[in-house]
Amino acid sequence: MLKVGITGGIGSGKTTVCKVFQLLGIPVYYADEEAKRLLEINDDVKTSIVKTFGNEVIDNKGLIDRKKLASLVFNNKENLEKLNNIVHPAVANHFENWLKENQSSKYILKEAAILFESNAYKMVDKVITVIAPLELKIHRAMLRDKTDRTTIEQRIKNQISDEEKIKKSQFVIKNDELQLLIPQIIDIHQQLIKL
Repeated sequence: MLKVGITGGIGSGKTTVCKVFQLLGIPVYYADEEAKRLLEINDDVKTSIVKTFGNEVIDNKGLIDRKKLASLVFNNKENLEKLNNIVHPAVANHFENWLKENQSSKYILKEAAILFESNAYKMVDKVITVIAPLELKIHRAMLRDKTDRTTIEQRIKNQISDEEKIKKSQFVIKNDELQLLIPQIIDIHQQLIKL
């Protein structure tokens, strides 16, 4: 089975692209969503986070306060690395189990915003990068996250550029609202099922 990573900057539309692949019958592993879920359900992850960042990251319901945790790691590379060292191994383990459940598929997609930054691209066979113009990405992210432009621009600065992603990718999907999306996806799908 071929493992294909799919990534793209904030607001690029990678989730939309993944939904189309799912309609084609391709299993998609949403690494970012799984990481958030593991914060809530995985006791080992939760315990390690509390041990590392203190009890103030727990909300009044006994769950990890993701906003509080985000404020501790945002613009703090050392804290971000500590968090990644807790969460990434748990996600990788969960992904391995998920792969076993989907081993009959010709290929699978692993969606991750920080596929390159986390070195997860080394664990897949091919990479698809979804790109979009900067202004369109900012607009989409502001609408989706109901936040301000400055916050989105700061997040974009923390991600590697589209140009760097493209250099490390075998496939690129342009989600610029000018080129049709579905034909690009079907073309890549047809190439992948032949590999």
